Amino acid sequence: MWPFYLMALVAIVSTVRVVTNTNPVHALLSLIVSLLAVSGIFLTIGAPFAAALEIIVYAGAIMVLFVFVVMMLNLGQHTVEQERKWLSSGAWAYPALMSFLVGLCLVWMLSSDYTQSTLVLGTQVVGPKAIGQALFTHYLLLVEVAAMLLLAALVAAFHLGKREPSAEEGQE
Repeated sequence: MWPFYLMALVAIVSTVRVVTNTNPVHALLSLIVSLLAVSGIFLTIGAPFAAALEIIVYAGAIMVLFVFVVMMLNLGQHTVEQERKWLSSGAWAYPALMSFLVGLCLVWMLSSDYTQSTLVLGTQVVGPKAIGQALFTHYLLLVEVAAMLLLAALVAAFHLGKREPSAEEGQE
C-alpha cells in the first residue's frame, strides 16, 4: 500500500512544481517525474499495460515535442549560455530525488512476487486485450472524438506556428 501513496505524493508535488515553476526546462523535468509517478500508480493498481503506455506515449512524446519546439525556435548562442546557467546541480536535485523515490517503489514492486494474488491495490491485472476490447466496443465514439480533437489541434498548431515568407526575409 505504501508504494501507491508515495507515488501519489510524488505526482502531486511534481505537478504543483510544473505549474509554479517559471523556468520551462525545470517545469518539463517536473512534468516527466509526474508522468513517471502516474505510471507507477497504474502499476500498483494492476494495470501494467497502462503504465507502459503512460511512459511510452506521454513521457516519450513530451520529450520529443520539447526537443522539436527547441529546434523549431532556432535559438542562438546566448540562450545556450543561459540554459547552461539554469541547469546547475541545484536544478537537478529535486527531479533526481523524486525519480529516486519512484524508482525505489518500482524496484520494490517488480522484485516482489507480482502475481494476481499479490497485487498491491488492484483485484486483477488488466491486459492489452481487455483494454482494446473496451476501447473499440463500448468507448468507440469517445476514441474517435478524441482522435478528431487531436487532429484539429495539430492543424491549428501548424497554422498558428506558420511564419509568413516576407517576415522571414525581413529578419535576415
